[in-house]
Amino acid sequence: MYAKLTRMLRRVLPPAGYRFVKALRHWQDMVACVLFISAGGKLSIRERIKLVKKLYVISINIDSSHTQKQMLEYIKAILSLPSGIEGVLVEAGCYKGSSTAKLSLAADMIGKDLVVFDSFQGLPEHNEPHDRNIYGVRTKLEKGGYRGTLEEVRENVRRFGKIDRCRFMEGWFDSTMPEFKKSVSAAFLDVDLASSTRTCLKYLYPLLETGGVLYSHDGDLPLVTEVYNDSVFWLKEVGCEKPLIKGLGKTKLIKVIKNA
Repeated sequence: MYAKLTRMLRRVLPPAGYRFVKALRHWQDMVACVLFISAGGKLSIRERIKLVKKLYVISINIDSSHTQKQMLEYIKAILSLPSGIEGVLVEAGCYKGSSTAKLSLAADMIGKDLVVFDSFQGLPEHNEPHDRNIYGVRTKLEKGGYRGTLEEVRENVRRFGKIDRCRFMEGWFDSTMPEFKKSVSAAFLDVDLASSTRTCLKYLYPLLETGGVLYSHDGDLPLVTEVYNDSVFWLKEVGCEKPLIKGLGKTKLIKVIKNA
């Protein structure tokens, strides 16, 4: 019933109208926003309200694959990074740039740059047998899916985020990430495929500073979960023991804090 209603709304509403309804449908988002606004920390209540408003404006204007609750959890982690921690923020997989615009705002608040890795061609060709996610919902990850061009993403971030904070690394991850050597304070992965997850962890996790955080938006995909849960992979390819991963196998958004 819900899927049919969603398809009907997509047909009858203009794109911005559909995104507006989509942005409001999650009551968990509203609760998360209230909790974020009322929480203490580096930002004043006025600054938090202003940020939440901007997040909703972005979601209404740019197709988003995440919820506000998920994005706010990562933004809170960024704002709570230990004082003095070095390194840029990294995003791997940006789709149309909704998450990029939001993360660029957080990056600007803490005076850091955001490095964005994406092919800007959508998902690569693959033979991974994705079927259903951990919630039992059918998953379709086709070649070219979740595509946003570099020009499209740049324009979206220019309009709604902080484009001066962004550096775009165009290309497939296995071509661009081996040459990247900057220290990383926080990373956000939304790459969908197990192969892409392996590449990101192999090249980005060793660059993550102690006390830094890595989030994945793909914790609902069993093949991706297998990568995170593979102790041999962590030892042989990442070069460390498998860290504690919060939410693994239970939630879509999973979290790793690098303690050593």
